[in-house]
Parts: sequence; structure tokens; C-alpha cells
Amino acid sequence: MGLTGIQIFKLLPKTNCGECGVPTCLAFAMNLAGGKAELASCPYVSEEAKAQLAEASAPPIRPLTIGAGDHALKTGGETVLFRHEKTFFNPTGFGALLTTDMEADTVSAKLRKWDTYQYERVGLNLRPELVAIKDLGGGAGKFSALVKQVFDTSNFSLILISDDPEVMKAGLAACPGGRPLLYGATKDNAEAMAGLAKEANCPLAVQGENLDELIALSNKLTQAGLKDLVLDSGARSFKKVLEDQVAIRRAALSQKEKALGFPTILPAFEMAKDLETETLFGALGVAKYAGIVLFSDFEGETLFPLLLERLNIYTDPQRPMTVTQGIYEINGPDENSPVCITSNFSLTYFIVSGEIESSRIPTWLCIMDTEGLSVMTAWAAGKFVGDAVGIFIKKSGIADKVKHRELIIPGYAAAIAGDLEEELPGWTIKVGPREAAHLPKYLRELK
Repeated sequence: MGLTGIQIFKLLPKTNCGECGVPTCLAFAMNLAGGKAELASCPYVSEEAKAQLAEASAPPIRPLTIGAGDHALKTGGETVLFRHEKTFFNPTGFGALLTTDMEADTVSAKLRKWDTYQYERVGLNLRPELVAIKDLGGGAGKFSALVKQVFDTSNFSLILISDDPEVMKAGLAACPGGRPLLYGATKDNAEAMAGLAKEANCPLAVQGENLDELIALSNKLTQAGLKDLVLDSGARSFKKVLEDQVAIRRAALSQKEKALGFPTILPAFEMAKDLETETLFGALGVAKYAGIVLFSDFEGETLFPLLLERLNIYTDPQRPMTVTQGIYEINGPDENSPVCITSNFSLTYFIVSGEIESSRIPTWLCIMDTEGLSVMTAWAAGKFVGDAVGIFIKKSGIADKVKHRELIIPGYAAAIAGDLEEELPGWTIKVGPREAAHLPKYLRELK
């Protein structure tokens, strides 16, 4: 942020209309300065002020989009060095490599396999997003044919890799409207690649042999009018990749080095001779700021751990993942089915619901809002206690869905059973197992 809250306030209309969601323009200015609001929330700011404020409020790592439509990848937009300071916004994109020496049938088989790598986790669909297509010197015809095949038959966003502007131009023509990442510009072809990127309105990856050369190239391209860049420092060893990734992020955030204020790309397929070692580079990239990591292939046993690492790192540490409070029907319950209750922490819900589903016992699962805390933590914080649970059960409407009056609470919340019976006269409180894995056996034994 280039301006303080007071400096921003001077550029606002000072109407105190409240339409931005806060009561005064000063409060809105302070939120803008702290990165807690967006300029678009103010409907009355002048165009002149908007131009100044947009530049001042832009994140130090420029956000950009690769691809188009529902499967486009957003990268960049980061504002902090450590995720506990705030959060990381746009998760690292994962891509796998296709080359122009591959037969069409091989390409089709790989695309089909890669598309199956989709995993359901805490209500989210985890999957890779990118396919990188590399020219191995086969000419514009082979490159454009491969690009067209991938573009027409898959949902992946594309990265086109070639140092020949004519080959790159042919590839661009084969994916109209696809907005691929062009990879890339070097000191030898920067002007030609910049012209292609500007004409097609596509992001451009820039590769230097070291950080000094990268900064020079980045400055040259931004002065030529390009705004959407992706950076490759040229590092290929583990130690140098780590050093450069940290240096780029620190320079952009702490030193306001605009030439390095862009997302980065790690071609892991150039850094190792086997997929397992590439995966180590991928794990480093996720943890240390890479916007994109490219692999020679995708395999479930190497991709899934990276997807989980990415999910964990790019989850807001100040905002637990939650599910909506309410009553969930599992396995088609009726008026005689058991009633369970747990917290609305996403992981808790999906583990418990999964175990109930596997039991094949029709069950009502009541989810109570505990602000995203697990059962034990919510109990300790006074959010999953007898009176609170009792009030929720009374208001939830579950009594209208079942004939019986039996409620199963988690074993970790056994201490609330007495208070809950007082809060819910006429109900029998049963203490379930402490571990969700024991729920199927417990539910079957209720019969």
C-alpha cells in the first residue's frame, strides 16, 4: 500500500453515505489502507481519485489470470510474506507437460488420465489446473496441432512453451480466446514475445539467467506496456530455487521492487530426472511462494499430497472452514432414524458424515454453528455446551422429523450430557464414540 489511511481519505468524496459497508469515509479509508476493503465498494469516488487509489491499493504481487471460463487459474495478488500475518490468496497452480514429439493417441490418454485426478476434500474439489505444451523444434505445424488438440478436448488452461516467436504465434492461433500463458521471453526474443502477448492480451513468462537479468527484462517489458508477467529466475537447483523464491517475494513486499512484483513459475521438469524429485520441488514451490509449478507428468501418489499441502497453506488461518448449520439427511432417514449432532468445522462434518454414510444406517445429522471449531475446542470455548446445544435442538426442527426423543452426542462432549438433559426435558441423551471411525459399529448396535 503506497498511501496511508489519511492520504486515502483526502481522495474520497467524504459523503459518509455508508454504502461501502462502514459508516464513515474515514473508516473506509482505514480499511483500504489495511487491505480490508476494495475501492469498488465506494460508488461516488471520482475517476481521477480512482486512478490514484487503484495504483496505491494494488497488491504488491500483481494478480493475473491464465485461461478463460470456469477453469481459469488466478495467481498472484499476494500481500504478505507469512500466511499467519493475514492469508495467501491464490493457490499455486499445478501443470503437467506435453511435448510435440508425442503421438496424438498418447496425448489423449494422458489428458484422460489427468482429468481423473480430482479429489473431494472438506467439500472442495481438489484438482490440477494446467497443461504445458512444449515445442521441441518440430515447427509451427506440430506445435499448433498439439495446442489445438489439447484446447479442443480438455478443460485445462494452457501454457505454451517456445522460444521461437513464429512457433508461439501458431500456437496462439490454435487456441482462440484461451488466454494461455506464453512461456517465454528471454533477452534474445523479448521484443517479439512482448508483441505477441500484447496483441493477444495474454500473460507472458519472463526468464532470466539470474535475478539481475530478470529485473532488467521485467523493467523492459513493463515499460513496453505489459502488465501481466510471470517470473522465472532461471534457478534449477534446490538451494538456488529456495533463495530466489524468498528473495523475489521479500523484494516485492518489503522493498517495493515493482520489477519483481509478479507471480513466479517453477519448471520442476527441468530441475529433476524423476517425478518423485520433481514433487519435492513442487512441495517447496507451494510452501515458498510459487504461483505455478510444472511437472513432467501427474500421478496420483505424487499429486495428491501436493494438493493437500496447497489446501492447508492457502486456507485462511484466521477463518476455519465451516459448513452451514442445519439438519443433514444421510442414507435416507425416516421418523425412526437416529439423531446425531456435531460441530460445523468442515473436517469434522465430512469425517462424521462419511462414517455414517459408510454404515448404511439412515441417520439425521444435526450440524451446530460453533464458529468453525472442532467439538473439543468448541466445548472448551463454551460454544458446544449443554444450554447452547439444547437451544439449537429446540429451534432446529428435528423434533418434527422424528417420533423418538433420543440424541447422540460426540464422545468428546460427554461432559455436557447432564446439562443437556435438563435443557431438553423428555429427551434421552446418548454418548456416542469419541472417534468417528467407531460410529458405524455404534449405529449398527443401536438397532
